[in-house]
Amino acid sequence: MKLLITHARIASEDSPALTEADLLVEDGRITRIGTGLEAPEGARTIDARGRIAMPGMFDAHVHFREPGFENKECIASGCAAAINGGVTGVVMMPNTRPAIDSPQIVAQVLESARRASPVRVLTAGCVTKGREGRELAAIDGMRALGVRMLTDDGDTTADAALLLHAMQYAGEFGMFFASHCEEPSLAGPRALNDGPTSYRLGIRGTPACAEEIIIDRDIRLARAAGAHLHIQHVSTRMGVETLRWWKQRGDVRVTAEAAPHHLLFTEDNIGDFDTAYKMNPPLRTRSDNEALIEGLIDGTIDLIATDHAPHTAFEKSLDFASAPNGVTGLETALVSLHDAFVSKQVFGWDLLVKRYSAEPRRLMCLAPARVAEGEPADFLLFDPSRDTTFDRGFMRSRSANTPFLGRTLRGSVDLVVLGNEVLLERDDA
Repeated sequence: MKLLITHARIASEDSPALTEADLLVEDGRITRIGTGLEAPEGARTIDARGRIAMPGMFDAHVHFREPGFENKECIASGCAAAINGGVTGVVMMPNTRPAIDSPQIVAQVLESARRASPVRVLTAGCVTKGREGRELAAIDGMRALGVRMLTDDGDTTADAALLLHAMQYAGEFGMFFASHCEEPSLAGPRALNDGPTSYRLGIRGTPACAEEIIIDRDIRLARAAGAHLHIQHVSTRMGVETLRWWKQRGDVRVTAEAAPHHLLFTEDNIGDFDTAYKMNPPLRTRSDNEALIEGLIDGTIDLIATDHAPHTAFEKSLDFASAPNGVTGLETALVSLHDAFVSKQVFGWDLLVKRYSAEPRRLMCLAPARVAEGEPADFLLFDPSRDTTFDRGFMRSRSANTPFLGRTLRGSVDLVVLGNEVLLERDDA
């Protein structure tokens, strides 16, 4: 494939400035960047005037539900949703059925991913067998197949002694641990934050300290083991402050992520039992949102990850306490973050590229994608002036449990190029 992109404005993690240039893609690689480039014979030309070229996003926390829950999502539909949102790489969580806790299941999942899509799909492995918290999973066998992240995501590994042993064992292999932080005895029904909304709706809430206690516990365990710990979906102000304190100490390697929904929404959005806003950790307060944004900007929070969690319409139609936790996010993340933050100059494209493209790849020991000469083609074109309406005709996920369903936001992912393929091109762009 030969493709010439003209008049693009290039975004990178290294500079807040956008540089206008032409890009020439040949045989899956960016061969030239400059101004006034001429299209070689057989090349297709796309005028990108007004649009931004940036690296493909990478989501280090998604639930593709395969094996076991393919009615909600499968790897193929999850990858289609990723492409639709400008995401060219993902890390699957292991809370499937059966759980991804052995080399046999890892091999099955990776083979399904290879056949399903050109998107790069990695998988995490469980810390414990079946995510039951009683016995270590087949960690070395999973490592041999390329698994680097270990997590019992969906639940905390409650047994601190077992988790410490796992950290001491697997840390020597270069693996790291991703913690879903939630003290079970305090978690309640996991429906919503313990606060004014839970009192008004008459549903027992989950206090912020349920998350914060485990954040601190697991960092202390990682420090004792000399392991790398990654904190998933941080949602509270004190959680951010705890991370900042530990990072300033400098004697433990800890990274963290925030999900777009915890940046954008609060418990007030739940209204009268709207299950589209039911997730775990629950939505918190505006003060918590502000702390998360501050943490993203100053580096306390290393990356953005959606925690893409598909559920069927029937499941989400249940009463608020019974409906499952989770929202989809792959298709809405980039546009919603642009609409809420970049377009309002809360932060720039450089920060968004760093947090949602470069740092997630670094977490998985991958080289960041770059829009630069000699680099593999892995980029998207984004139009900040066009709108996107998130209706069922737009969505590619099998599930549409998102607060954005039916809403129109400013910004559009118009083109996605990966290697020698154009994976997405909007017909009306």
